[in-house]
Amino acid sequence: MSDLPCRIASLHVHPVKSFAGVAVREALLIETGLEFDRAWMVVDDRGEMLTQREHGRMALVQPRLRADDLVLRAPGMLALHLRLDAVEEATTARVWNDTVKAYDMGALAGQWVSDFLGLPKLRIVRFDPEHKRPADRQWTGDVDAECAFADAFPFLVVGAASLADLNERLAARGAAAVGIERFRPNIVLEGLAAFEEDHIDELTIDTEEGPVRLRLVKPCVRCTVPDVDPATGERGTAVGDTLAGFRADARMGGGLTFGMNAIPLEGIERVLRVGQEVRASVRF
Repeated sequence: MSDLPCRIASLHVHPVKSFAGVAVREALLIETGLEFDRAWMVVDDRGEMLTQREHGRMALVQPRLRADDLVLRAPGMLALHLRLDAVEEATTARVWNDTVKAYDMGALAGQWVSDFLGLPKLRIVRFDPEHKRPADRQWTGDVDAECAFADAFPFLVVGAASLADLNERLAARGAAAVGIERFRPNIVLEGLAAFEEDHIDELTIDTEEGPVRLRLVKPCVRCTVPDVDPATGERGTAVGDTLAGFRADARMGGGLTFGMNAIPLEGIERVLRVGQEVRASVRF
């Protein structure tokens, strides 16, 4: 292995699964990833998750994290405020095949999201932090990693150069450039070559509180979400069509990959900040 120097270009938290994300200057590392990332989720009356895969309008909901509450804003709607220190009744929710413990955020929150998405009997739930939802052990090996409402892993890491490469290919097709928010990463790295993150084993970040170590464990197979325009909620095909031309990954049965899922090895309760230097150990 050899080490590559790079740095944190941006950090992103997605408080409500499939709503827009928030770019932050710093974020606390907890067992399930960055604090407040995918801590809330929209569910139907059976507790099944809703995502942008079927409901592109979810991309239009803009969250803002404040000291005491999470504020959700959407076109044509009054702002919804969800207190960070309060939940309502205990419930359960399903994320893919996992049934997890959660808390309902109340009738007002449910009516708000139902009105905006035009669907009946929706609820917003918050992940129960006492519940342990393991990441996919097929990829984490002997590491007991956890996640909240993320699909399967605590972190998604993307290289800024990878997005630049994709945008060059989109331009060559006559398509518009896209932003990193389409890929919903947590950590964006600069200083790597395009798609060099595919070959990284571990990241080490020296924080003020001590080192943070993350292991990159699985290429992220992309669904249709990167083709949802975050400005309109409408779905196109340009991103998927372009990725199909060069990102079919044999490791993932030909799935189109962009970014790497990661798990923490060290550094819980330490703070990541934009601009921190990173050492990336590369597999050969």
